[in-house]
Amino acid sequence: MTGTAIPRLVIAAPSSGAGKTTVATGLMAAFAEAGLTVSPHKVGPDYIDPGYHSLATGRPGRNLDAYLCGPERIAPLFLHGAAGADLAVVEGVMGLFDGASGRGELSSTAQVAKLLRAPVVLVVDASSQSRSVAALVHGFASWDPEVRLAGVILNKVGSERHEALLREAMDSSGVPVLGALRRTQQARTPSRHLGLVPVAERRAEAVESVRELAARVREGCDLEALLALARGVPALPDAPWDPAAEAGAGAGAGGDRPRIAVAGGAAFTFSYAEHAELLTAAGAEVVPFDPLHDEQLPPGTRGLVIGGGFPEVYAPELSANAPLRAAVAALAAGGAPVSAECAGLLYLSRSIDGRPMCGVLPADARMTERLTLGYREAVALSDNALAAAGTRVRGHEFHRTALEPGAGAAPAWGMTHPERRVEGFVSGGVHASYLHVHWAAEPALARRLVASAAAGFR
Repeated sequence: MTGTAIPRLVIAAPSSGAGKTTVATGLMAAFAEAGLTVSPHKVGPDYIDPGYHSLATGRPGRNLDAYLCGPERIAPLFLHGAAGADLAVVEGVMGLFDGASGRGELSSTAQVAKLLRAPVVLVVDASSQSRSVAALVHGFASWDPEVRLAGVILNKVGSERHEALLREAMDSSGVPVLGALRRTQQARTPSRHLGLVPVAERRAEAVESVRELAARVREGCDLEALLALARGVPALPDAPWDPAAEAGAGAGAGGDRPRIAVAGGAAFTFSYAEHAELLTAAGAEVVPFDPLHDEQLPPGTRGLVIGGGFPEVYAPELSANAPLRAAVAALAAGGAPVSAECAGLLYLSRSIDGRPMCGVLPADARMTERLTLGYREAVALSDNALAAAGTRVRGHEFHRTALEPGAGAAPAWGMTHPERRVEGFVSGGVHASYLHVHWAAEPALARRLVASAAAGFR
């Protein structure tokens, strides 16, 4: 349906570390506890924050990334994900105007807010300032007239006196203060080498953290004013993104539906909700499995998707599950299509830090001190189970591991930006790479994988 006016807010900040995730997740949880159906969204490629959003709302956390998916798909993907919701809360990324390096506003929170015609609430770390907060907010409010900065939430406020000084300064800014959170109201969420620890690894503690965030946001923020702001948005003229229309009539439509197993559990938490939707729409039966605990693949598996996550953290447990490692190796050796991204690439390697893995790929993985991070552009170098030769994609790399490859497999991608190099592996039906790709931008990947599973890749 077109012309949909879903109430919506974008939660942004002047920079990373100001408390966007705290406020956004707390708002989602507080509104959900009040009985609203809340749709959670995250600007950018991040997989971890959406897990907390999903816990707060009971709905899939969805990403809105204009670099990976294209600006033209942001509103349709939003409308698809927010269908049936009373309210959508969109957590931004980095600073409000920070986007893909060298690409202007592309993929920034500001761009997404404009594409969604959504008001922005700025979360400001007020811990080391008083009157200066008004100057900072004035600068952000006036930088781009197309971005509607509709309110501020003051975070890390030291005391009642500090809050009074901040509010007095903000009175002359023209931007209303919609909340103030004390420094003591900061819920603690553990982090490690790639950010927050995912929900799947600490679910009981995460439930309590989200409940605590809801209580603190409810105490410190004007929820009625925030909801009124969200309800004052215009309708979006776009049609919702439709996985059935994007995937087309798949190989299993109306008949045999090839079973594609998708890795999950604590070690493989990185996936976009649209991937499973596209696989299903393309004709597959999508079945989850947990490589930490399941000793066999789901019966009848004819294809495999292993996304990102933290196999390096769970290397001892993954290595100890020898029956599943053997089953994965046998499936790959039989020519079944296997799509592996980042963590999946490591799991298919011979070893991680000396611990045996599946041995599908002629490479060994190890942890490093170096963070590899950033958007990429690439082209498929050969016909394979996932992509036709010449297929161009945009993706994202995010890891602290390195591979020491041996001989015996062709590269998967030719990187074209920001540097030229080859990356990944293609061997039989296996396509494995560090590159995370959002299939909504290239639904042919899902169609091809399902067709490969249905017919057997050659």
